[in-house]
Amino acid sequence: MRFNEDAELDTSQVEDLRGSGGGIGGRVALGGGGLGVVGLLLFFLLNQFGGGGGTAPPGLSLDRLAPGQQADNSQLKEKCKSGADANRDQDCALVATINSIQGYWTDYFARSGRTYRQAPTNFFAGGVNTGGCGSASSAVGPFYCPADAKVYIDLSFFKDLRTRFKAEGGPFVEAYVLAHEYGHHVQNLLGTSSRVRHGETGPTSGSVRLELQADCYAGVWANHATRTPTASGKPLIAEVTKDDVNRALDAAARIGDDYIQKNLGSGRVNEGQFSHGSSAQRQKWFTTGLQTGEPTRCNTFDTNDLG
Repeated sequence: MRFNEDAELDTSQVEDLRGSGGGIGGRVALGGGGLGVVGLLLFFLLNQFGGGGGTAPPGLSLDRLAPGQQADNSQLKEKCKSGADANRDQDCALVATINSIQGYWTDYFARSGRTYRQAPTNFFAGGVNTGGCGSASSAVGPFYCPADAKVYIDLSFFKDLRTRFKAEGGPFVEAYVLAHEYGHHVQNLLGTSSRVRHGETGPTSGSVRLELQADCYAGVWANHATRTPTASGKPLIAEVTKDDVNRALDAAARIGDDYIQKNLGSGRVNEGQFSHGSSAQRQKWFTTGLQTGEPTRCNTFDTNDLG
């Protein structure tokens, strides 16, 4: 994946908490789509040994920082100004990706007669106190908190994806992860998350349908990535290659329920505990979004063929 050198970046869509305090006491609470790509799966595996869980409380401020934590975007703002910066710096590449993802959904919502409400991504290190989903350590992976409408990610996760999950990795894989989390934000805005019953698992469960739809939404964004303009009218992303897509599909395969249960869990596949979908399903629905570019083709809730 390559960014347009002279495209402008908007660092206001990121809250950099990596230099803040605040601790990580407790566990992140589970809400509808609250934990993304592998977060809920890792949470489930960890939870076998130590309790936790709950439902995120509603009605919290969208802009509230947890006690003891302050966002400091000064370094991001200084170094991440253009697509040229994104081509040489991971932080800036993620800022550019977030800008592109939210640019696409802003335009799509507007064309559909609705208003897209932007959601910031929080970069944190080690642990974080969310505004509405409790506290989380890096072990839960990237997640979206529906109660405060924010994405949270410790960037060390991308190293874990390559080392623990043996994924090929790369900038487009990182974009896929973020686009999946913003898929949960779209679901939250549309009210789709309410169709999931808390604690429900299984191959056709609402949880699986929610996650597969978020994968599909990630593919939809990827279809439009090189045509989604910034405020200046120039797309942030100049090129997405076949190799990029193959790497994303490789990552999707390695974060399927069956792969994780077999390779990071007990070694046995238990479909009754599926919460995100199998490797093949995740690949299928990302591909569906990528090939069609149509969010309406991502209706995983009203189909009997999840793949």
